[in-house]
This record gives sequence, C-alpha cells and structure tokens, in this order.
Amino acid sequence: MNKLTKYNSKRNFNITSEPIGKISKKNKKLTFCVQHHIARKDHYDFRLEYNGSMSSWAVPKGPSYNPKDKRLAIKVEDHPLSYKTFEGTIPKGEYGAGTVMLFDLGYYEILKYEKNLIKIIIHGKRLKGMWTLTHFKDNNWLLIKDHDFYENFIDITKYKRSIKTNRTMKEIKNNENKKEILLTNPTKRIIGNITKKDIFNYYKKIAPSMMPYLENRIISVMRAPSGINNNKFFKKHLENQNGCLEKINISTKNNNDKDYYYILDEIALLSEVQMNSYEFHIWGSNASNKNRPNIMVFDLDPDEELSLNKLRLGVKYLKKVLDNLNLKSFLKTSGGKGYHVCIPFKNNLTWKKFYKISEDIANILENTYPELFTTNIRKENRKGKIFIDYLRNQKSATFVAPYSIRLRKSAPISMPISWNELDKIKPNEITIDNVIKRANKKDPWKDFFTSN
Repeated sequence: MNKLTKYNSKRNFNITSEPIGKISKKNKKLTFCVQHHIARKDHYDFRLEYNGSMSSWAVPKGPSYNPKDKRLAIKVEDHPLSYKTFEGTIPKGEYGAGTVMLFDLGYYEILKYEKNLIKIIIHGKRLKGMWTLTHFKDNNWLLIKDHDFYENFIDITKYKRSIKTNRTMKEIKNNENKKEILLTNPTKRIIGNITKKDIFNYYKKIAPSMMPYLENRIISVMRAPSGINNNKFFKKHLENQNGCLEKINISTKNNNDKDYYYILDEIALLSEVQMNSYEFHIWGSNASNKNRPNIMVFDLDPDEELSLNKLRLGVKYLKKVLDNLNLKSFLKTSGGKGYHVCIPFKNNLTWKKFYKISEDIANILENTYPELFTTNIRKENRKGKIFIDYLRNQKSATFVAPYSIRLRKSAPISMPISWNELDKIKPNEITIDNVIKRANKKDPWKDFFTSN
C-alpha cells in the first residue's frame, strides 16, 4: 500500500479525467501548486511535492499575504505529481465533483519539514516568499504568511483566471459541460475491431502524459470518419470553431492567410477525437512563440529490406553524434518502420538557423556512415540504407506527437521509450492493446523540457 492508494480508491478513472495516481521520481526542484476548486464548497487546494507525491491541504479561504491571517488548511490524501497541472471539471457523483482551475504553479525550498511544522520559501507566479504550515489538531493545520519582503504583497482574490489557460472558472465549467463529452458512434470500428470508444478511452487515460507535448502547439490531424479502410484525410486548417479549439492565423509562403489551430487542454484533445481525429501531428514550436522552434526531430526511415539490427545501429550512431554536440536526445517509436529521435531546444533560434543545424547533423551522419545513411528523399536511393529525415525541422512541417495512435493495423503508438529499451522494443511494437502495461513505468521523457 503506497501513499496514493487512498487517492486511487476514491476515483473512477473511467469517468473522471483526473490522472491515475502513481509515485514519481522527485524533481530537481520541489514543485508546488494551488488549485481553485469549486466543489460542494468553494476552496483552494494547496499542494507540495514531497517524496514522490504531493502533500495536500484544502484551504477554505485560500492563502493570504497578510501574516495576521491564519488560514485553516485541512490535510487531505496525497495526490500524484501529475495532478499539479490538472484543470477541468470532475463529473457529478465523483469524489470532489466540481470545477478545478490551476491558480498557481512553481517550485519551493524547504526551511523545515517536520511532522507538525513546515516552513518553506515559495517561488510561484502568484505566491512568493516564506510561508508556514503548522499542525494543531487532527487533520487541521494553519497556513500563515511569514514576515518578509512579500508580506501584504497583493490580495490574491484579484486573480480570476487560470495561469495555465487564462480561463475563468465559468469558462472552464461551460467548456467542459459542453463537451463532457457526447461521443457519437462509440461502437463504430475504426482499426480492425478497435472502436471509436476504445480510442477515446485511450486518449482520456494518456492525456496527462501527452498534453505537455500537445498543448499550445499547432497541430495537424489524420481523420478517419469511417475507419482506416475507407476515406481518411490529413487536416491542418481550422474550418469551424467547436468551442474547445484555439485559432491562429498564419501567412504562408504565397502570402495566403490560413487559420491553423491548437489545443490547450484535455477536453480539446477529446473533442478532436469526437470529430474522428485519431492521429496527432505537431509543429516544432509553440503557438505562442511560433517563430522560435523548440523541438528538433529526426525520423530514421529505413529501406524495407534493412534489418532491425542495422536500423538500431543507425539510431545509436545518431545518438553518438548528438552526444558529441552536447545535445541531450530522447527516443520514441514511430509506430511505423522506424524510430524518432527528438531534441529539446531553448526558444532562441530562428527557423532558418534551426533547420540548418538539423541539416548539418544529417550531413555528418551521411558523410561519416555513407554505407548506412542517405539524406536523399527518393525511395530508389534508399536501398539498404536509412533515410535520415531532417526535413520536418522547417516552419509549418509536422511530426507525429508522442503518445499518438497511428492509423495503421493494430493501432501502434508513437511511444516515448528509454535509450536502454532501443534493443528491446520494435518501432511498431507498442499498440493500444498493450500500452497500459507501461502506465506504471518511470516516464523516460520526464526531464524533456528541462534539458539542453
């Protein structure tokens, strides 16, 4: 029995979109969050990362910057670390039913962490400075602002919007009530015997892991309204707004203005599945900073006749080149014939410079291992070789998102894996049927956005 057993026992994860509780490896910096939660009663949830989970308190009146205000904080069950970015509506009948808005997020330092007394320094966007939690009876604690530079800093009740999505509580509630989610044709077979409901449930479960790579990033999708054996098509422009999607207008090379789109939360992801979007592709930049890419990708696409051993050798050669350039890289299956290697970047390069770096890396591989690699896109020039596809590192190009299903036989998944799994997992081995076995494994991409 671990610290999250109580959390899991209180929730039906087939109904609520809250993340499944599993103990995580601690972050380099201890994280904290505050969530505004309108349930049976309006309150704030105050959470501190500690030993792989989040110690949690319900604070009826919310934190106060006035040291004279001793706010009641009621200790509740520990929550998983993945809960710190949760925002949405917990359905009626479920524990904690109501609307949750992410009020603050950041990290904290421990000054003292004892059974009945916790003193910390908070580095949030809205909460800052020294704070104390002191226990006085049963599950009852007091949350108090210490005297320092930040005392009486601001009245936190002035903040009415989420720091994650900039939505109000009402907007979150209305959005989710509208999409909670009426799934049409749930029994329709999409891939073999795999139904629309099966795919919907997969994305609902995997959303907390997938959203860091999907949210605030322009997407294109593969739609299959009648399943993979019928007409399927690639969609990248927004024709109509379903209320969950975010629109962004971009000028193309021909000076044609086009509406692209992106999503900000799990409900928007599921609304796309409802619209028969089953395969998700993403830009290398965020929508909010579209001219500064931050994910580079190499798609190692082998000739049909190339052995799996040689493909894996090629992946290792690429990692060696990246290691020599001090670029930390991350591996995922493609769900097809090859592997994808992704490299996080800080947002300080133009697309032109970014693309040139990827081209140089591809040329190093081709020049160093000419018997194994080619940068020529034509299939007839790929005999016995791996096409090292760096062309996806251009503005408006896309690559398949981590955790996305591929619209192919057995519904393979483009799944993040660790480097030591390269020789154990085939490019299309992880499918919708066996992916949940990995749910309790350590996240191999856990520090993706803090690398390089």
